[in-house]
Amino acid sequence: MRRGYFAKNSIAFVCMVVSLCCFLILFLSTLRLPEVSSGKDAVRSQQTAEVGKFSKNLHLVGTFGEMMVEMLPQDLAFTVFVPSEKAFGRDLRLNVKESFVAENINNTYAIVSRVLGFSAIPRALTSDMVPVGEVSHDSLSGFTLYISKAVNGNIIVNGVRSESLDRRKGEIVVHIMDGVVMDADFKQSVQPDYDDG
Repeated sequence: MRRGYFAKNSIAFVCMVVSLCCFLILFLSTLRLPEVSSGKDAVRSQQTAEVGKFSKNLHLVGTFGEMMVEMLPQDLAFTVFVPSEKAFGRDLRLNVKESFVAENINNTYAIVSRVLGFSAIPRALTSDMVPVGEVSHDSLSGFTLYISKAVNGNIIVNGVRSESLDRRKGEIVVHIMDGVVMDADFKQSVQPDYDDG
């Protein structure tokens, strides 16, 4: 009878010690956590001024290009082959006046995010890193991008020439292209419909 009493007390003692250790660890870990500020400034304080702005010539990126780049996390390395504002209008029939109207914003967002999937690679690739020969990289959507450098130093991606190179926004490298990098199915879906009558 005495043995059962001791076994019960030892189990209670072990449970008490484990509980106290867990409480002590929890208490010490809360003392070492940094203080979290609340409000709108909490998010902004984490970003630097350099991350929020393009390094130079923002007007070259355009409204749709800015929209594309904003879809990516600023603290990870990506390379985006952004169509110029002129290429968005010519190849995708998007313009700032009509595309951002309330009834068109969802379609605009869908088109721009689809183009982002075709034209972004998950690594930094500046123009200096592109060899004279052709290299291939998979885009975010799995579409293969064939990237080469022309004699004049411009980058050519799947037959689309660059207009401006090596713009940066945080860790993201942006090359502005004179066309849209996209697959054949998407290209067919955005081509204008012609009426025979």
